[in-house]
Amino acid sequence: MTQAHNPSQDGTPVQPTLNKLMAHYLQQQAVAHDAGLATAEPLGEVLPYNAGPVQPVDPRPAWEEAVAAARCLSAVAEMRSWQAPPSWAQLVAAHEPAAALAFCFGNFPQLVRNLHLLTEKVHLSELRPTADQPLTVPSLLAWADQAAPKRQYPEVLLAIGALRLAKHFDRAAELLQALEASVPAEWRDALANEKAALAWHSGRWEEARALWQALPPSIPVLFNRGMSALFSNERQEARTALGQAVAGLPEAGAWHHLGRLYLALTEMQQ
Repeated sequence: MTQAHNPSQDGTPVQPTLNKLMAHYLQQQAVAHDAGLATAEPLGEVLPYNAGPVQPVDPRPAWEEAVAAARCLSAVAEMRSWQAPPSWAQLVAAHEPAAALAFCFGNFPQLVRNLHLLTEKVHLSELRPTADQPLTVPSLLAWADQAAPKRQYPEVLLAIGALRLAKHFDRAAELLQALEASVPAEWRDALANEKAALAWHSGRWEEARALWQALPPSIPVLFNRGMSALFSNERQEARTALGQAVAGLPEAGAWHHLGRLYLALTEMQQ
């Protein structure tokens, strides 16, 4: 249940404290885990990074949030029939906790599950993503290779997002480049958002920020402008963009709660 926020004397909603937001965020994570499927075993010898207290991630609610960007970026998106790619549960289990997470295909807010790390860093720019070693997911790679030549939307965008999530950045970039010249108009902004997200998560942060700034404003783009500004230590810009994005996100959704958490962090960076 979403809690009401008491307005200030001038009628402006008051942002809850960071501790309250963190407690609510962790509660949402636990509820999602209890409601979904059993967490899969990690892929091969790979174990989730970080020894700190983190919540396990359930693959079913993770998948629901991994395609949430489509609702905001395309009027023709019909997600009920979309199927998760092969090895999705294993990919979810093997992925290390994230901090600076872009709103795009494949990403899900449950990845931000080490909240202590967010509060311990004075300079959040130290938590920006880098290009790590790719995960071993042969069935996922085969699925993406089959989706690429068909160029069917949104499946091909899901393939890009899944490849990026598995840290196969080069293969995701090759597929994205092959699509740019022929992307249908209704999916053009979604593909451009994927291009920026790929740059961000592979460590090309300034390139990603420039790409998001050049896109028409939408909820995912505003979220990503704010997120990338926050983790570039630009608090005021982050607060403005994140506030606009959060206002347009369903309060029951995990992306709304992550946006609120990021907003609270803008208040800490004094």
